[in-house]
Amino acid sequence: MAVTSAVNPEELRDQQQKWEDAFARNREMFGEEPSAAGVRAAELFRTLGVTRILELGAGQGRDTMFFAQSGFFVTVLDYTVEGTRWIEEKARSLGLSDRITVIQHDIRESFPLKDDTFDACYSHMLYCMALSTEELHMLSAQIRRVIRPRGLNVYTTRHKGDPHYGQGIHRGEDLYEVGGFVVHFFDRDKVQDLADGYQLLDVFEFEEGRLPRRLYQVTMEKIDPPVRVNR
Repeated sequence: MAVTSAVNPEELRDQQQKWEDAFARNREMFGEEPSAAGVRAAELFRTLGVTRILELGAGQGRDTMFFAQSGFFVTVLDYTVEGTRWIEEKARSLGLSDRITVIQHDIRESFPLKDDTFDACYSHMLYCMALSTEELHMLSAQIRRVIRPRGLNVYTTRHKGDPHYGQGIHRGEDLYEVGGFVVHFFDRDKVQDLADGYQLLDVFEFEEGRLPRRLYQVTMEKIDPPVRVNR
C-alpha cells in the first residue's frame, strides 16, 4: 500500500498527553520484565564491550533497569514527566541511581548531550511512535552525533506486516492511530532510508505481545562520512 499524504505535526504532538495519562493510570503498563529486544541488545552490547548506553523513549524503565542490573551505565531521554519520575524512583529503590541518569526531553529537539559520548543507543518502539519521516531523519542524525565512531544504534519498530497496519485513523505517510495512539509502520526501504551515516548490520524480525505486534530490530553502526577527493 503506497501512502504519501502529508502529516499534520499538531496531531502528532498531541500524543504526549496520552502517554502521560496512560503512565499515570498504570505504573506497570508494560510489566517489569525486560523486553525480548532489550535482552537481545544486551547480549550484543556485552559481546562488543559496550559500557555506556543512551536509551530513548524508555517508557517506565523495564529495559533501563535490566541494562543497569547487567552492568551498563544508562542515560535515559524520555518526554513524559510520569515516565521519567517513575524510572528515577525505581532506580533509587533498586540501588541503581549511580548507573542510571534520567533526563526529561523531547527527542524531536536537539539532544542536550555532547558529541561522541555513548558506545550505543537503544530504543524499543520509539521509531514507530508519532514521528514523521523528516523527524525520524533528524532523530537518526542526533543519535549519530552523540555515539562514538563505530558506535551502535539499535532500535525496534513495527512494520507493515503488523495486523494494525492500515487500520484505524490515517494520520499521513504510514502513520495510523489505533486505540488513541499513533504508530508509524516501516518497511525495509524506510529502514534503509534512515541508515544514512551508518552501516546497516542486521534487521531481525520478531513478534511481541498477544496481537501479536510484528517488529524489526534494526542494528546499525556509525560510520564516518566518505572522504571527498578533489580531482
